[in-house]
Amino acid sequence: MSLKIRLARGGAKKRPYYRIVVADSRSPRDGRFIEKIGSFNPLLAKDAAERVVLDTEKAKAWLDKGAQPTDRVARFLDAAGLLKREAKNNPKKAEPGEKAKERAKERAEKAAAPAEEAGA
Repeated sequence: MSLKIRLARGGAKKRPYYRIVVADSRSPRDGRFIEKIGSFNPLLAKDAAERVVLDTEKAKAWLDKGAQPTDRVARFLDAAGLLKREAKNNPKKAEPGEKAKERAKERAEKAAAPAEEAGA
């Protein structure tokens, strides 16, 4: 059985509240879980102490048993000092897509055409 440490969503519409749970990876996101090890309230300020509440002893025990955290939970565990998370690097993320490049090329050609006529 592969275990995941992940978020289970709760709260009302447009008012999210998450529990940090250990669950079987095959169970649904908000469904059955093995143990609740913390909570995350994204509506609170980033520097608020109650934004992420995590039982570090339980989390460490589950990590030792082989539970794999999701990306978001890995950030919380890294902040708590339980796990070392490598920073992700995607240099191509800021590059425009092919259509945007084509449009920019067309705009540059249109802008260059009147300049050539004025210079001639």
